[in-house]
Amino acid sequence: MKTKLAIIAALGLLALLQTACGKKPQAAAEKTPVVTGVQVEKVAASSVEDFYDATGTVRAKNTTVLSSRIMGTVISLRVREGDRVNAGQVLIEIDNREAAAQLQKAQAGLRQAEQAVAEADQAGNAALSAKAAAEANKRLAAATLARYQTLLDRKSVSPQEFDEVKARASVAEAEADRAGKMLEMLAAKKRQAQAQIDQAKADISSAQIFAGYGRVVTPISGIVTTKQIEVGSTATPGAPLLTVEDNSRYRLEAAVEESQIGKIKLKDRARVKIDAIGGEELDGSVAEILPAADPMSRSYIVKIDVPVQSQLRSGLYGTASFVRGGRQAIAIPTNAVTQRGQLTGVFVIDDSGIARLRLVKTGKTYGDRVEVLSGLNEGERIAVDGIAKLNDGNRVQ
Repeated sequence: MKTKLAIIAALGLLALLQTACGKKPQAAAEKTPVVTGVQVEKVAASSVEDFYDATGTVRAKNTTVLSSRIMGTVISLRVREGDRVNAGQVLIEIDNREAAAQLQKAQAGLRQAEQAVAEADQAGNAALSAKAAAEANKRLAAATLARYQTLLDRKSVSPQEFDEVKARASVAEAEADRAGKMLEMLAAKKRQAQAQIDQAKADISSAQIFAGYGRVVTPISGIVTTKQIEVGSTATPGAPLLTVEDNSRYRLEAAVEESQIGKIKLKDRARVKIDAIGGEELDGSVAEILPAADPMSRSYIVKIDVPVQSQLRSGLYGTASFVRGGRQAIAIPTNAVTQRGQLTGVFVIDDSGIARLRLVKTGKTYGDRVEVLSGLNEGERIAVDGIAKLNDGNRVQ
């Protein structure tokens, strides 16, 4: 009898415990906070672009470093960093008095050579007249000698008279030869003086060029980015003085891993993003691919032409995205992602409507959606709007 009473008591206690346990979850559920106005979306895979991202630095397409070709003191510096300059503009003047002296010397040499040519012309004219007279005298003497030869054959003149005429003919011929040689000598002298003129002109040109080295001129239009000299400093040949970059054309020089370089070709499109100018995506085009890799980073430099932007400057950080086709991926709205310190998560809504914060790993961003690499499965439901109201364990209604 006592045994039966003990069994009945145990069964009654078990029933009471079961009743108590059944009421506890119900009471807990009734106390769970309910959040309204939360938009829920079902996770599904979708087609996204497959692209490769590379980081790089903005550089001007054309940059020139100005230096001096002579040694001298800087006497004028007409620009500062940030100034706009035009091609052909004189930016620096260097003391170059030696060139001025050489130019004056060359000009004096030209005047002297021109005077020598003028004198040679005058002497040549006189020699030409003298030669003409000598030739005429030579012809007269030859004709007279011929007549006297006839008279001598007829015994009409004496041998002495014939010899005198013959001697005068010889003298006339010699005078004509001398006049011809004099004319040739004067012509040679004139040619020499003409050569001196050509040399003097070449010296003047050289002196003018050398004098021009005292003015440092920019070959391109753009802005001055670096100044490495001051007035009074000594400029030496080859030492940088100013750096000018063409601010009308810029490129993003991106470092591409060697495993990806074979997939990029000239004229390929690339989406360029530069945070410093607002982060708007720019349409770029691959202009150059350097053939040698950096042995330290094992990467290649790819130069991408970017559209003209007034805010672009050398040295800005940027990224380039090279599209490689499409693929399937889980992409969710960026609004669904929440940051808790260094952790990234989303609120997953279970079958009973309870929001659970789940850590996820995100990947690339596609407009207003972001790829989820791990932490979510297709078919699950997540909160995509109003997540600021949610805490882990809230009920979504």
